Amino acid sequence: MTVNDFLLDFAVASVFIMLGQLLRAKIKFFQRFFIPASMLAGFMGLAFRYLLPGFLPMSDKIGSYPTMLILIIFAGVGLNGFSMNKGKNNGEVGRMCSYLSYKMVAQVIQYGLAPAFSILLISKLWPEINYGFGLLLAAGFSGGHGTAAAVGSSFANLGFTDALDIGQTCATVGILAGVFGGMFFIKLGTKKGWTKYISDFSYLSGELKTGLVPKKNRTELGKATTSSVVLDPLAWHFAILMVAAGAGRLLYKFFYDKFNFDGPSYLYSFLVGLLFFYIFKKTHVDYYVDTNVTSRITGTCTDYLVFFGIASINLGIIVKYAMPLALLLLFGIFIVVITLMYFGPAMNKGSWFERSLFVFGYSTGVFAIGFILLRIVDPENKSLTLNDTAFACIFTTFSELFTWSFGPMMLLNGQHWLFIGIQVAIMTVCLIVNLVMKWWWIKEPLNRPAVGEDGY
Repeated sequence: MTVNDFLLDFAVASVFIMLGQLLRAKIKFFQRFFIPASMLAGFMGLAFRYLLPGFLPMSDKIGSYPTMLILIIFAGVGLNGFSMNKGKNNGEVGRMCSYLSYKMVAQVIQYGLAPAFSILLISKLWPEINYGFGLLLAAGFSGGHGTAAAVGSSFANLGFTDALDIGQTCATVGILAGVFGGMFFIKLGTKKGWTKYISDFSYLSGELKTGLVPKKNRTELGKATTSSVVLDPLAWHFAILMVAAGAGRLLYKFFYDKFNFDGPSYLYSFLVGLLFFYIFKKTHVDYYVDTNVTSRITGTCTDYLVFFGIASINLGIIVKYAMPLALLLLFGIFIVVITLMYFGPAMNKGSWFERSLFVFGYSTGVFAIGFILLRIVDPENKSLTLNDTAFACIFTTFSELFTWSFGPMMLLNGQHWLFIGIQVAIMTVCLIVNLVMKWWWIKEPLNRPAVGEDGY
């Protein structure tokens, strides 16, 4: 691949992303179901690749870009560090901790049950199926395209070469399930009286539907922490992310060459980013790092990752795994629905629907889907879902890092039941804690009061 190929690949991707935004702004169907512009772009790119082969000036290496982009994204996650919204949470331990348990259960139920289902059933029906097959569902659903790319690459390095395409397919289906399923449950919730802050969602602003923000509602992308005369602020923040991503890649190469340790490269980028966060904090350099700017850069990388992830899907591999993949995806949708409708009201007292719906969206693709669904049913965050999510992420991140870092190796190296057992144990502990602490409200009516009302 040449530099010219690289330029043309991203130029073509940009054309499709622009077309995706145009379609989202003009077509009511896409607005109604909140289909992301980058996803529309990816489907168009995939269609052109297969219907008009050779028409697009794109190289045959576009499938490698998600692996590169994920390094920048995880470097940004580390650079943003950990934070917790204090103040409002004092004296509300029960609400926060029960939500933490619920969010943890929503994750580990995918991490543990999907691989178990794959090993116990799918691999029996199709003996050629890899033991890592089930984890790709969780990588796509709970992780999104970025995590699917990272985990798929880890599996590929271990010999499961089809993993990247399968993971990207799971992520795509996950987002569609989150969007269409979320709309279905919102309509059901408004009819049943489960929603506490809206009676319908026809009020939504045009910017959420079209993606185009009117002048009066526009916000700043971030603060200029360096003078553009010396160094452009965007170049400064981009340089930090690239150094962290590059250092992570070099660390991966070092450990692989010296110790034959094939850990995921994105983990090293995350750790370097996290190291930068603490160094910057101690040296007060963090004063000149705006997390809004770094978030916009990683958000841009995510949009391009979604495009390349979908557009590069090898349909031949999807056809090859069609039946086992369909069965796995149906099981995944069953898991997230059960998590929403059973564990959601059981482990969240007030505003259970709003809080559970956010986790449903989060568990089927990306944070953005969960945020959009929450914005529809709780536009002012009265349920305090986002506050409690900030608290929960401090703890759930460690579970995620363990799963994505060691899961592929354990599943393919004969430690599959140990890996599944750890996930089931975490889930069991969360449920026991909630029962012992009496944070279990399954018998409460589903139309119960909102957070802060009548003791809720």
